[in-house]
Amino acid sequence: MWKQFLGKLSGKSPKSGGGGGWGSPPPKSPTSYDVNGRQWDSMRASPPLAAIAGAEGETREDVFLRKLNVCCVLFDFSNDRGRDSPERERKRQVLMSLVDCLGTAEEPLTEAMVSACVRMFAINLFRVFPPKVRPGTGAAAEADEDDPFFDPSWYHLQVVYELLLRFVTSPVVDVKVARKYMDNSFISRLLDLLDSDDPRERDCLKTVLHRIYGKFMGNRPFIRKAVSNIFYRFVSEADRHNGIAELLEVFGSVISGFAKPLKEEHKLFLWKALIPLHKPKTVGMYLPQLTYCITQFIDKEPKLSGTVIRGLLKYWPVTNSQKEMMFLGELEEVLELTEMPEFQKCMVPLFRRVAHC
Repeated sequence: MWKQFLGKLSGKSPKSGGGGGWGSPPPKSPTSYDVNGRQWDSMRASPPLAAIAGAEGETREDVFLRKLNVCCVLFDFSNDRGRDSPERERKRQVLMSLVDCLGTAEEPLTEAMVSACVRMFAINLFRVFPPKVRPGTGAAAEADEDDPFFDPSWYHLQVVYELLLRFVTSPVVDVKVARKYMDNSFISRLLDLLDSDDPRERDCLKTVLHRIYGKFMGNRPFIRKAVSNIFYRFVSEADRHNGIAELLEVFGSVISGFAKPLKEEHKLFLWKALIPLHKPKTVGMYLPQLTYCITQFIDKEPKLSGTVIRGLLKYWPVTNSQKEMMFLGELEEVLELTEMPEFQKCMVPLFRRVAHC
C-alpha cells in the first residue's frame, strides 16, 4: 500500500501557483525594457525597426509613427507623484529606440515621418519654463540664487534633444522636406529655449543650432536676423538672458566661416549687435565669447579694428572698476590685431581714456 501511495505522489507535479518545485516550469518574468525600447506593453516592437517592417502587415512607416505618437504624451515632473511610473520609463525607452533607429536607418524618411518627428519635437520642447523651486527660505534661498537650476523633466528632454540632433544630421532626412516643417517659426521657438535656466539644455541647443545653421542654408539669413533681435532686446529691454554666451559661441564659428571681403550685412551685425553687448552689467558672463567673435571680424578685415576701439570707448565703464579691467583686457587683444593706420585714427581718444583709468 505504501508503495502504491508513494508512486502516485511522485507522479503528481506540484502546482505552479506557489513557490514552484522540482517539476514546475520556471516562473514567467515580467516584461522588461531594454535600451532599444523593446517589449513594451501593447506595442509589440521587440525587434529593431527595420526587422519588423513587414510584421503583421505593418510597414516601417507605421511602426515609426506609432512610436512617435507614444512620445507625444507629456508627464508632470514638478512633483514626486508618479516618479517611478512605468509610463515615464516606457516613453524614455521608446525615445531611445527612435534614436537607435534613426542612427542605423538606411532608407530615407518619408514626408509623413519627417512631419511627425517635427511635431513630436515641438510638443516636447516648446513649453513654459518651470519655476525655480529651491529648498530653504530667506537668506538660504537668496544664497542659492546664482546656482545652476536643473529642470526635473530633463529625464525625457535629454533623449528628445539627442533625437533632434540625430534628425538634423542624419543623411536619411531630406533637407528640402525637413525645411517644410522646421520652418522659421520652429527655429524662432527653438532660439527662445536658449533662455532656459538649465545649462544642460542650453548646451544641447547650442549644438543643435550650430548643426541647423550648417545644414539648412536657406534659413541662415533668418537665423542671423533672429539672433540679432535677441541681442537688441537683451541690451535695450531685458538686461537678462541666460543664453547669450551660447549664442556667441555658435556665432564665433559662423563668423570664422564668413567669406572675404565681408558683406555689409555682416559688418552691421558687428556694429549694431555685437559691440552694444558691452553695455549690460552682466558682460563678464559672456565676455570671452564676445571677444572671440570681435577678434574674428578683425582677423577677416583688419580695418574694422578702429570701429571696434571706438565702440569700446563708447561703452567704457566709468564707475565700475571690475568691468573696466575687463575692457582693458579686451582692448589689449584688439590692439594686437590693429594696424598702424587704424591705430593712428583713434589713438588720441584712446589714450585719454587710458589716462583716466
